[in-house]
Parts: sequence; C-alpha cells; structure tokens
Amino acid sequence: MLKTRPLVLCNIYKCARYPPARHSRLSHYCYKPIARQFFTVPTMSAQNNQAEILKWASQDGEFRRKPSSFRNFISKEPGAEYPPEKGRYHLYISWACPWAHRTAIVRALKGLQGVIGLSVVDWYLGELGWRFSTPEETPGATIDPVHHSSHLRELYFRMNPDYEGRFTVPVLWDKKTDTLVNNESSEIIRMLNEEFDDFVDDKFKGVTFYPKSLRKDIDELNEWVYDTVNNGVYKAGFATKQEVYEAHVINLFKSLDRLEGILAKSTGPYIFGNVLTEADIRLYTTIIRFDPVYVQHFKCNIGTIRHNYPQLHKWLRHLYWDIPQFKETTNFEHIKKHYTKSHRQINPFGITPVGPIPDIEPK
Repeated sequence: MLKTRPLVLCNIYKCARYPPARHSRLSHYCYKPIARQFFTVPTMSAQNNQAEILKWASQDGEFRRKPSSFRNFISKEPGAEYPPEKGRYHLYISWACPWAHRTAIVRALKGLQGVIGLSVVDWYLGELGWRFSTPEETPGATIDPVHHSSHLRELYFRMNPDYEGRFTVPVLWDKKTDTLVNNESSEIIRMLNEEFDDFVDDKFKGVTFYPKSLRKDIDELNEWVYDTVNNGVYKAGFATKQEVYEAHVINLFKSLDRLEGILAKSTGPYIFGNVLTEADIRLYTTIIRFDPVYVQHFKCNIGTIRHNYPQLHKWLRHLYWDIPQFKETTNFEHIKKHYTKSHRQINPFGITPVGPIPDIEPK
C-alpha cells in the first residue's frame, strides 16, 4: 500500500523520526489535526520492515538492543512541554515484558492507578508486533481505549508513518496532544516516581525509589545489572553462535553471584538495606522470570534461583509475597506463553513447559 500525504506536511515528521531527548515538537503540534487524519497507514518501507520484527540476532550471532526512540519527559518544572496532569497520560504495557513490568510496579507502588490509565497488550508477539485483545479473548489483556487500535504499532505510525524501529512497550502516551511521550522504561519509572505527587493520596506523597543519598550507588548497580542480567538473559537467549551464547551466559551467572554476595551483606531485605529502591524493582522483573522462563527457554541453566541462590531467592519471595504491588503485577501465564509461543525461532512448536511447579515458591 502506497502512502499519501498532504503537501503541507512533507517535513514535519523529521524530528519525530530521530527525536533527541527533551526535543520540542511544537511544529508537529501545529499540524497535528491534519497529520492525525492522513498519517494512520504505514509506508511501504515500514510495511516491508515487519518481516524482520522477529529476527533478533545480527550476523555475528550477537543480540544488540536498539535504544528507545521517544525520549521526552513529563516535568513539574514551570513551562514544561509535558506537565503532570491527572487523566492526561496513558501507559501501554505487556505483563510479559520485564521492561514494561517495571513501569506497572512503580505506577502501583506510587498509587497512580487513578491518575494514569493503563492498557495491556496480548501476550502474543507476532510479525505485526504486540496486539490488543479483549479480556474475554485473553484474560489479563485489554483493548486500547484511547485510539481503539488493533496493534501497538499503530501508535508508532501515528507519530511517524516511516517508523522502522521495533514497536516496544512500555509506551507513555499524552492524550491531550495525541503524542507518544516516551518509550524508555528507565525514564518512565523516574517520571512516575517524581512528577505526580500532587495527584496521589497523602500516603504516597514523598515516597521515592530513587533517594538522593543512594543515587550514585543505584546508578552504578543499575548499569552492570542492566548489561549482564536484565539484558544479559536476552544476549544469551537470542545468541545464534555457541561462543557468543557461552560468553554471555557465563557473565550472567557471574553477576548473579555478585548480587548474591551483595544481598548476603545487606542489613535489610533489599539491595540497599531497609530501603526499597528502583534497583530492586528493575532486578525483580528479571529474577521473577528466571526459573519459569530463562532457565529453559534462554538456556540460562548453569543454576536456578530457587536452588542455587538462597539470598536472591529470599529477596524475591519477600517482594512477591509481602508487597502486594509486585504480586498483583506479575502474570505468570502471560510471561510463560509470550516467550514460548512468540519466539518460534527458539521454540518452533510453541510448546510451553508445565514447570517449574510452583512458578514461585512460598516463603
């Protein structure tokens, strides 16, 4: 299908295609009513790109995660392009995706359920990307109440009909300007943590998972945990060469050993003692998936959390069983079915293993 466009709009999407952090798109907003009317169909190049959506590794066997494309910020600062407002923003997530999961946890921990709307895609990721389903079709999924989209990719094409990246969750959407604000989970959780306190109940005001006294330590830990654990399981699981897989899986378990030592020395139930921080939240979404999925599906089987890492196991069960927002946002059915039935290059017949039983052990 060829694209059509009004001549007046020839160049207004340039900044949307390659948007730097905090980039202003005022010229885009000026044309928004016209742009939204005409730019709802992907271009030929974007359509052709969909055949590549499930090809993860490069020719050298390495999986390289591409950076997020939309990096604007919601801020309480005077004159901010995206100020916090109740009901203005909508969050799109998948219960299966660990990156999206972290935003759902912070939204719940900060009491933002009545401030920021939530849509959940189906667990299945096909050649057209994430799709929307009714709860009757797929329990735990929702429709898109903002645009009534059939697939998440339609939101990306609303921003740029030539978009050629991946259609990732989470997506933080501004309903007022009909704009994708941000799709980088690490930045979204900072916004949810800091910018909406004026709209939450008093018991959530001032609650922070990024305290000033620990920011340097949190940032340092997040950096190596992201590279070798959060993303490390994918580097191992999507590798297409033996030596690449082995290098990443060994680095992954070295980092798990390191985390085990950190928790053994902690003075409280969390990584930094008695303070729950975003470091715990970001690590949780990987560790909760480890035994049910990553051990078998991504061949991360040098050990398991429940049998080989007693401190991580204790930490994990505390978060899941003692803090309701962690359990309530963890959907094992979506998690297990997504990986095993969507990644056909790894699991051609889409068989979902029954175990481990239980998905998480009791305390």
